[in-house]
Amino acid sequence: MSEIKLFSIKNDVKQLIPSEVLLEKELQNLIEDNMEKFFGIRFLKSEYVITNGRMDSIGIDENNCPVIVEYKRSSNENIINQGLFYLDWLLDHKDAFHMLVAEKYGYEYVRNIDWSAPCVICIASNFTR
Repeated sequence: MSEIKLFSIKNDVKQLIPSEVLLEKELQNLIEDNMEKFFGIRFLKSEYVITNGRMDSIGIDENNCPVIVEYKRSSNENIINQGLFYLDWLLDHKDAFHMLVAEKYGYEYVRNIDWSAPCVICIASNFTR
């Protein structure tokens, strides 16, 4: 697949020069600091520890659905499986997510959580088949 081109459109059109992120953590910090601007997701927690792992970022979207974000700087065939494992865990532990939301936004916000369409966003430099 060819490289995706991005443009800045103000008074004229200028192609943006891509730059590489040196560390996965840099990318994670950039996304978490701007999650609502990039994706419309309210950031809840970074490095959320669960029984058998750690979710990179977790948030809640504009429809009040849970969102898990996983990052990999290099191509990794396990990122999709990892994200799906975390999603399965989250669906089995809704009470843990409710507590996380309550800590950040208050208990009244918990009743608005919509479990009909939770999602996983995988951000990587490359994906394998």
